[in-house]
Amino acid sequence: MKDYKQEFPLLKNRDIAYLDNAATEQRPQAVLDAVEEFYQKHNANPLRGLYDLAVEATDAYEAARETVARFLNAPKASQIIFTRNTTESINLVAYSYALGHLQPGDEILTTVMEHHSNLLPWQMVAKKTGAKVVYLEPEKDGTITRAMLEKAVNEHTKFAAMAQVSNVLGCINPVEDLIELVHAQGGIVLIDAAQSAPHMAIDVQAMNPDFLAFSGHKLMAPMGIGVLYGRMELLEEMEPFMSGGEMIESVTLDGAVYAEVPHKFEAGTVNAGGAVGLAAAIDYLNAIGFDEITKREDQLTQMIFDGIAKIPHVTIQGSKDPMNHHGIMSFAVEGVHPHDVATILSDAHVAVRAGHHCAQPLLKFLGVRSTARVSLAFYNDETDVKRFL
Repeated sequence: MKDYKQEFPLLKNRDIAYLDNAATEQRPQAVLDAVEEFYQKHNANPLRGLYDLAVEATDAYEAARETVARFLNAPKASQIIFTRNTTESINLVAYSYALGHLQPGDEILTTVMEHHSNLLPWQMVAKKTGAKVVYLEPEKDGTITRAMLEKAVNEHTKFAAMAQVSNVLGCINPVEDLIELVHAQGGIVLIDAAQSAPHMAIDVQAMNPDFLAFSGHKLMAPMGIGVLYGRMELLEEMEPFMSGGEMIESVTLDGAVYAEVPHKFEAGTVNAGGAVGLAAAIDYLNAIGFDEITKREDQLTQMIFDGIAKIPHVTIQGSKDPMNHHGIMSFAVEGVHPHDVATILSDAHVAVRAGHHCAQPLLKFLGVRSTARVSLAFYNDETDVKRFL
């Protein structure tokens, strides 16, 4: 295996087996350099000045948008809205689309395995509009079949939201089937790609979601930059999520004319440095290629499964097939609280997550209160896995 850690300053300089990548990934030198270069050479408030520095900052910001559009195979760069994270992207859709389009009798279909960020906004929408949230339960290993979706989707399903990959079980959900079935009923679908975008290719034209969201920090970019992709006709009809500077064409004492998409959704000073860092992270990821990323992560996942199988009193939640986990494994040690597991591992400089992973309904469904979670990235290696085991 290539030693990618040498390209990540934190991993190169600290004695740590970092296995909490589902929470956030580390940053390669290429991303850190891109952000530093922006602030050292091109820093100005984008979209607001006609002097050279401001134009450079604007160009860098919009070039980042183009990079994200290519990454998702979006038809237009203007369909890419920069936010702070997946949570803000989903809330933007909840407030700007769902609140204005749902009504009593409508159903919002989601699953019990969603991250709280893809659950709480729809509970809010239902409470405010009179719509009903319908929760789809998977098999205990996380499997959702097309037959389950066909039973759940009906003429009342006006909106659906689903994670492409579970942040607890690591399973891939049948988002294409969901989109096809909901669209056949005239409904709208949002896909949470927070755990999928860093690990697999996403083609929004082939998948055909109405909205798709992901966070930059889970993809080696700086914290505080996120993405919302939306279907253009929906974005054009939606009201802005926030009002203020830079999201308007003109303002009078009686009102305002909003700027065109995407700028009407990006009020205030934007995170240009974060956007530049996200573009650099995507370029770095593309240079490696998802084939290499999948191969490495699958090998390490198999090693963890094989190793845990030899350790008594340790069980992994979800599928018994390691290839259905995509680098995410929540586990329990019999008789030991997950927080203690994580603390003891931390004493050995092994970083894993412990808790409910912002997915309390799923853990209740699985019959556990909390778990420890190990999650991989391509820059992990056999040394990390052996140390964890």
